[in-house]
Amino acid sequence: MAGFVEGMDRGQATLLPECLEDWIDENNPVRAVDVFVEALDLVELGFDGAQPMAMGRPGYKPSVLLKLYIYGYLNRVQSSRRLEREAGRNLEVMWLTGRLVPDHKTIADFRKDNGPAIKKVCSQFVELCRKMGLLAKASVAIDGSKFKAVNSRDNNFTKGKLERRLKQIEESVARYMGQLDTADRQTAAGEDPSETVLLTKTRLKEKLVKLEEEVKRLKAIEKQVLASPDQQVSLTDPDCRSMATSGRGSGMVAYNVQSAVDTEHHLIVAHEVTNVGTDRSQLAHMGQAAKTALHTDNLDAVADRGYFKGDEILACKKAGITVTLPKPQTSGAKSEGRFGKPDFVYLPAEDVYRCPAGEKLTYRYTAEENGQNLRRYWTSACMICPIKDQCTTGKERRITRWEHEHVVEAVQTRLDKNPQAMRVRRETVEHPFATLKMRMGATHFLMKRLKNVATEMALNVLGYNLTRVMTIVGVKPLLAAMRA
Repeated sequence: MAGFVEGMDRGQATLLPECLEDWIDENNPVRAVDVFVEALDLVELGFDGAQPMAMGRPGYKPSVLLKLYIYGYLNRVQSSRRLEREAGRNLEVMWLTGRLVPDHKTIADFRKDNGPAIKKVCSQFVELCRKMGLLAKASVAIDGSKFKAVNSRDNNFTKGKLERRLKQIEESVARYMGQLDTADRQTAAGEDPSETVLLTKTRLKEKLVKLEEEVKRLKAIEKQVLASPDQQVSLTDPDCRSMATSGRGSGMVAYNVQSAVDTEHHLIVAHEVTNVGTDRSQLAHMGQAAKTALHTDNLDAVADRGYFKGDEILACKKAGITVTLPKPQTSGAKSEGRFGKPDFVYLPAEDVYRCPAGEKLTYRYTAEENGQNLRRYWTSACMICPIKDQCTTGKERRITRWEHEHVVEAVQTRLDKNPQAMRVRRETVEHPFATLKMRMGATHFLMKRLKNVATEMALNVLGYNLTRVMTIVGVKPLLAAMRA
């Protein structure tokens, strides 16, 4: 028969289930949140208020607020005010918290005051994944991504930004002064000025006063910028920094989030929030963090060329981390159409370089630059070489070799033998970043200062990993592993 599905009459009396348990089925993810938190030792993890006070007004158990936050980040509800509303109307949250409805200030303070403990909870779940056998393969992909901070670009200042802004103000002052002179000439004949001219002069003088005040403000900020170690100041969130992004000439005021992701199941095994805009000095640290999380003596790690730095690669080798990443192509000679360093073949048995013309560049001396011992090679045959113009514009072509260059060469050799490694890296580590940013929304971080942002990121990573594991093994097997 034709028609529509009809809803119940709102005035109809109904008998709801007598207990909340009847509303939560066995495969509901909220059960995983409950069992996971109940299995934690909150006192050992360092949560404030884990031990009840002997006197005074009773407080909320840390486990209740932790469950609330994990549920929120699992379901894209990160705001303390929104969590307060959910606690009063969401049946899943009512079941999870025992129908407690903490106010938003209590919820927000819990996240703010328990940052180190919340980060340990994130690590505890990674340890659970390892015990479940989901991290059996000691292989990770390492990458960093920029996440927007609570600070607009207009409230971030660098020396270059200030110079450009002051120049724009000077141009505006000159333009307004010219317009003011024009208005004065219109009344120079002794005639009574029109109302329009008077209004124009008043408006221009007001603009000039505002620009003068803006110059004073910018000069005060300039002193702060010059006094800052990295000559950069953010007014809303002092810890965030202006960082370049992949788009040419683009950037954002952000934090740089580093992560090491398991190549088999795409679980985030280690992460860290930094306010350094580049990845060059993060490889060894992230590799060691992943190695510790996986409890392994040897680790395979793949990264992009943004991590290429000789000292970091050497530190990885000493730590038992086998790195695969491409070497950046930054040769000035190659870009100008001449032979680059890769065209010179190193012969380790003789400790010489063979040039494209077949001559051998011998070792001459060692120099120290930026803490590195660099060996210099050249040959005297360059002056009579028929292809010298294709090689160098100087007297002879000199090749520099770091004393640990063989470590860097081994990295490139591994990539040449396994060209699919970069594809694996992209498919592994960029997927979690995209998922996290989608969940966090356009504004990304809600909190200010590095330590608070790190706490927020730990909750996001925990929510991602929890979702990922439930997708891989299901809710019931996860509950069994948590109870074991």
